[in-house]
Order: sequence, then C-alpha cells, then structure tokens
Amino acid sequence: MRIATRGSALALWQAETVASLVGGAELVIVETVADKRLDIPIDAMGGKGVFVKEVQAAVLDGRADIAVHSAKDLPAETPDGLQIGAVPTRGIVNDVLVGCRLADLPQGAHVATGSQRRRVQLELLRPDLRFSGLRGNIATRLQKAADFDAIVMAAAALDRLQLTPDVVDVLGVDVMIPQVAQGALAVECRRDDNVTLQKLAAIEDPVSRLCVDVERAFLSELGGDCNLPIGAYAQLLGDEVSISAFCAHDPEAAEKSFGAVWKTVQCSAGEAIAAARQLAREI
Repeated sequence: MRIATRGSALALWQAETVASLVGGAELVIVETVADKRLDIPIDAMGGKGVFVKEVQAAVLDGRADIAVHSAKDLPAETPDGLQIGAVPTRGIVNDVLVGCRLADLPQGAHVATGSQRRRVQLELLRPDLRFSGLRGNIATRLQKAADFDAIVMAAAALDRLQLTPDVVDVLGVDVMIPQVAQGALAVECRRDDNVTLQKLAAIEDPVSRLCVDVERAFLSELGGDCNLPIGAYAQLLGDEVSISAFCAHDPEAAEKSFGAVWKTVQCSAGEAIAAARQLAREI
C-alpha cells in the first residue's frame, strides 16, 4: 500500500501511524503550495483544503492508494472519486496556550495564532489581547513562541510529537470549542477501490467516526468550505451525542458579542447528523 502525505514531522507521524495499523506501507511525500508559501495567511489562500488538495490528487491519479490527513484540514465535501475510508481512534481534541497560562496572561498580552476561530474565541474572553498571525510547521511555531506572550496550537500536535514546552495550558472545550474534527485522522482512498476499503475498515474506530461525521455535517450545512470562525465538538455520552458549536458571523465587528454564538444540543446517536445540520441552521 502507498500512502500520500505531506512531509512535515506531524504529517509523517500520522502517515507512519496509519502504515503501522495497516501492516506496513510506502510513503509518497507530496509538497503542497501551502507548505511552500508560509508568507501568506491560510485564509488568503482559500482556507480549508489548502493542505490537502495536492495530497488527494496523488490518490486520484494513482500515485498512491490512500491519503492520510489531519481531519480538521478537510473541507466538508469530499472530491468526486474519493471517500473517507477510515477514521482511527481520535486523539486529544483541545487547543493549548504555549508560553503562558490563560489566567496569567498580562493585560494587553500579545498572542500569536494562524486561526480566526482561536483568535475570536480568545478575543471574546479577553478583549484586551493583541494578536498576530502564525504559520509554519510545529517546530517553527514553537521557535516563534519566544516572540510573543503565548501562541495557540492543537494539543494533539504536541502529544504526537512528544514535545513538552515549559508552559502549556490545555484549554477546555468549555473555554475554546475546537476546530471541526480536531485531533482525528482521516484516511481517504478511491471510492471504487474495494480492496483498500476492506483493509481500512479494520482500522476504523466507530465512536471517533461517528463524532467526526457529526462535526463535518455541521460544517457542511454552513457551506462546506466555510471561512467563518467556527468550531464544533461532538462526544458520545452513553446512548446520547452531545454537540457543542461556535460561530462568529462577523469576526471584524466592533461589538464582538453580537456576532458570536455558542450552542450545545443533545440527541440520540441516530439523530446526531440531522441535529448537527439543524444546529448549523440555528447558529
């Protein structure tokens, strides 16, 4: 089996993890435009999907059999000819502050993040904060942390690469709702590749897949490639699914509180996809 992946340390960890799950594979490294152009904000490059299109193309044109992605990077709509064949067991979903705890950030502190979702939620909690953009691989971002009071990143990245900065403050989902499918991997293959689909079925985690599908349904209802600052987190609690979501309809509004909405709903597992879509219409 051949696995298409980006070449960053985190992407390679993800691909190698999936390779071990399927019993071994050859890695096909794909360099994306988004990896090359670190001078351009992700939103200016088109938002969701900029890290995955070229990796997906390697599967569609036959250079690889599967592609491994951070599920949070995927647009809600899967390209024709591909499907998500497996979502392995999900990792940590939370965001973290590196460099300073949230409670210890001084008045007017300078925080760096490349995510509008993170910036807006922090700004609503702490209107005094100042923000700058942040791009690059995990090591690059950690190196830049010394230039700011704190940076924001995904806890899963630190966990997977076994990185332990001196100060790490894990933000609860009641403080910052994560990106859709954050902490999960998505393994794509060609829709007509039944042999590979059968192999991928063996590495699927049903609970992780349910929660990722629910969160992606929320994103899809908002427009698929929605560039608004949004987040969603679904979790299975017994026989019910709890879905928490955030959306800022006007992130540049002077009065932030009027444009931001947080909501949580609970429903049965069988109703969760429909509930996530309804939540998107309401939010």
